[in-house]
Amino acid sequence: MEITSRKNPRVTHFKKLAASAEYRRASGEYVCDGEKLLREAVQWGADIREVMAVTPPEATLPASAVLHTVTREVLEAASPLKTPQDVVFTVGIPPREPVPDLRGAIILENLQDPGNVGTVLRSAGAFEAPLVVLIGECADVYGPKTVRASMGAVFRQRVAVMTHAELAAALGGVPLYGAALRRDARDIRSVDLSRAAVAIGNEGAGLTPELLALCAGTVIIPMGPRCESLNASVAASLCMWERFRR
Repeated sequence: MEITSRKNPRVTHFKKLAASAEYRRASGEYVCDGEKLLREAVQWGADIREVMAVTPPEATLPASAVLHTVTREVLEAASPLKTPQDVVFTVGIPPREPVPDLRGAIILENLQDPGNVGTVLRSAGAFEAPLVVLIGECADVYGPKTVRASMGAVFRQRVAVMTHAELAAALGGVPLYGAALRRDARDIRSVDLSRAAVAIGNEGAGLTPELLALCAGTVIIPMGPRCESLNASVAASLCMWERFRR
């Protein structure tokens, strides 16, 4: 199907998906940009629904995907980027799964920067963290900036969104450690993380008392005396690597 007007309803739909988390949730899908992400989506079996492309994409699309041939002007209107590549596409949001096993999970609380959340997804794939859990006011996993920062990890990384109460119920016997700059925090290298989950808080405020109350203890990543703290996504990545290396 060819689309030549920037006012086409499908273009409007793409724009709304990029702009609104509420609209994404209601529609059950999100928007992505670029051939590289499209190849990743195909490779990992993502639910690709619609594709807009100036030229036919190199990736072999699933039979269920609808391909629209568009002009450059239409693509620019539909894309979340100011300078888009040659393809933009939508992907279905995976259905919510039953309460997961939290062993090895990385918990993000109030992590509002989409670049940080996307980076954690990417690191989780690299260090084989089975689950990323979002608590509180976190950036939307399916927002365009998060998706882009994940470098395709969003298509393969298991993610759960929980409340504090749901987290408490799901932990069961799994120990949860909070990364926190506290005097009683233990050097993360001395803690057995093989069956544990680790929580990372907002860069400015850290973990809330509500989440700290669920923790079996707190851990700290050793660093040089001239540095006070780490970027949240870096801290999360180091925590996952510490578990992975063992």
